[in-house]
Amino acid sequence: MSNESTIIAMALQNERPKLLGWNLPQEDMSLLHSHWQAYEAPPFYYHLLLAVIYFFLMITSTVGNGIVVWIFSTTKTLRSPSNMFIVNLAIFDLCMMLEMPMLLYNSGYQRIIGGDLACTIYSVFGSFSGIGGSATNAAIAYDRYKAISSPLDGKMNKGQAFAIIIITWLWTMPFTILPALKIWGRYIPEGFLTTCSFDFLTDDEDTRVFVACIFVWAYCIPMILIMTFYSKLFSHVKAHEKMLRDQARRMNVQSLSANKDDAAQTVEIRIAKACFTIFFLFVCAWTPYAIVALIGAFGNRSLLTPLTTMIPAVAAKIVSCIDPWVYAISHPRYRAALEKKCPWLGIKEDFKDNVDTKSVTTNATTET
Repeated sequence: MSNESTIIAMALQNERPKLLGWNLPQEDMSLLHSHWQAYEAPPFYYHLLLAVIYFFLMITSTVGNGIVVWIFSTTKTLRSPSNMFIVNLAIFDLCMMLEMPMLLYNSGYQRIIGGDLACTIYSVFGSFSGIGGSATNAAIAYDRYKAISSPLDGKMNKGQAFAIIIITWLWTMPFTILPALKIWGRYIPEGFLTTCSFDFLTDDEDTRVFVACIFVWAYCIPMILIMTFYSKLFSHVKAHEKMLRDQARRMNVQSLSANKDDAAQTVEIRIAKACFTIFFLFVCAWTPYAIVALIGAFGNRSLLTPLTTMIPAVAAKIVSCIDPWVYAISHPRYRAALEKKCPWLGIKEDFKDNVDTKSVTTNATTET
């Protein structure tokens, strides 16, 4: 009976579900927050599925953003100050892809490989790309607002654009370097324990203040700037179009805008759609992560399961794949340059120098 009891006990132990962190080496256990140890380790096919998704996103984003950097950097007609921001955004998106090989490798082992150093490197790439991307989105909003609202004296020169780009990189530094050096905050594994981010789970005042500050710095300030500049831009376009209609009515003509009959949409609608798309992408990319961090620091942590905390990372990386299409591929000069350099892509861009000259406002929009 004793032998049978031992065999049954061993069988039950083997069938008992494993908890997260079961395969972490002892020297890495200090990285693991106790919150995750209450959850069962996800089955291996979860890791495999996530790796497949990330591999597809890595290829898509690397190719898309790589082409953006290549085309805008090697085509003389595209080397404008405004397009420098598009290249900067593509570089930040490529920085995010630098962490992908680490995630794919970690997924094969179902845990973080490399301990604290690897966790820090992974998080630094994510922090640079995330905070830098949000700051660059705000810079793009400012540039487009200035170019359209003040077409004669509002456009930046390359020196001004470069200075703003330097600011976007400096903006990433505080909340990237401080946790990396463990001066304020720290980086720890999260979710399936194959990715890392800043600690938002430790229940102390220091962590809560850190989360509140990075939320304001990396999310609220860029969000407010983007909303402000695009709302002003849209108001200016509406006022400008109203002025043209009133002037045309006084002159007893149909319109002061050229080629208006050939336009599929009014300037107002196209600007509104562009503003909404840019704003919507920013919200989709970083709102999930902001919510997760705030819940971890101030809310009910039981809501944060390993699966739900992986959603923000996927959302951010999906948006990095979409960015090249929104910011560059819709640009007629970009498509024309791409057709010239890669004719095998089959792009048929009937580009003319006078494209989108329906009005001063429209022309300013396309040039930016």
